[in-house]
Amino acid sequence: MDSTEQSGSSNIGGLMTPVRPRAYGVPVIFKRKQQAADLAAVMSELEQAVAARDGARTERAFNAAMGGLQSATGTECVPVGPRLAALLPAFPATGPRPMLATMAGFCVERGADPAACAEPILDGTYQDLLDALEFARRWAAAGAAGDELPEADEKIIDDALMARLGGEVQEALRLALAWCSIEQWQPSALAVLCRSTEVRRRHASALLPACRDLEALKRHDLKCLAYALAILDDEPLVVLHRPTRTGFEVRIGGIGDNFQLHTLLAHVLVGGGHVPGTAPSAESVRLATDPEPAEGRTEAVATGAFELLAPDGERIWNEGLPDDIPVVEGRRLLVLDEPMYPRTWNADRFFPMLPGTAELTRVLSADEVQSWFTYTCRTS
Repeated sequence: MDSTEQSGSSNIGGLMTPVRPRAYGVPVIFKRKQQAADLAAVMSELEQAVAARDGARTERAFNAAMGGLQSATGTECVPVGPRLAALLPAFPATGPRPMLATMAGFCVERGADPAACAEPILDGTYQDLLDALEFARRWAAAGAAGDELPEADEKIIDDALMARLGGEVQEALRLALAWCSIEQWQPSALAVLCRSTEVRRRHASALLPACRDLEALKRHDLKCLAYALAILDDEPLVVLHRPTRTGFEVRIGGIGDNFQLHTLLAHVLVGGGHVPGTAPSAESVRLATDPEPAEGRTEAVATGAFELLAPDGERIWNEGLPDDIPVVEGRRLLVLDEPMYPRTWNADRFFPMLPGTAELTRVLSADEVQSWFTYTCRTS
């Protein structure tokens, strides 16, 4: 197997999320059986309580809304999602904003418009990413060389931590809570990112650097969020097949990782009769492209057809992303070579809710192929 990771999905408050990186637990509020509630009335009460800045009333209405969602139908959730998301900016930074976002994301899973919910959810995610990075900066500035960052757990928050962060108490608390709760934003962010190309185009580029910077500190598991933010949509790709000295323009979109890209390139190029090899199975192609959400993990296996290489000859890992492919002269340039050894992997896609696409748009002329090969480390 090229990777021991398995794809599929787990349920986070009703949110379908990837499980290659880790499995998440379902918040307790979504496990309990709840009595039926008039969700529209509950939402009105929550909105009024927030507008009145009445903490006790807001807490009661918030709990009622969580209970109401448990028993709500998909039809009832559709109008509620944007209303829940719209409340996020009004919630205090030290309040239960990640859980409110999870509730909105749950509604998106049930059919609410992801574009209508996205901005407050992703703005909140972005702010907490920045606050978590500021927490790390202050922690490092106030400590000794080599002093490790703390784990992301609210049990670390005490008077000594607040003093170390410095500044006003409320600001320090906000930074500490962001450090501890940033992963809780991930399910709702994935709910909107994986359901809308428009949302990804509008928001992903701003969030991705901050997400990667925080993940690089190795205290948070943000792989799923980073992968979703790095998804390429309607992206032209120049593909050179070194053994046959042929080249192609392929347009890709919605591909969660290079396992999925590898399968789709083999389907288009080998399955289309353009290069020799064994085409992927119909089932592995279906799992990569089916518009219907994937449900659970399958035992389907995909087989590697190529070695994926950057123009400089470095490997493009199946575990990586299409975004890893270098840009040359305004186009991502990928070189395919004979596989170094046989490899297989689980054919399930990384993001169950997101079908991938790969379309052959043009076969390159011999002169074009030769021109593109001049940018590679080997021209023959």
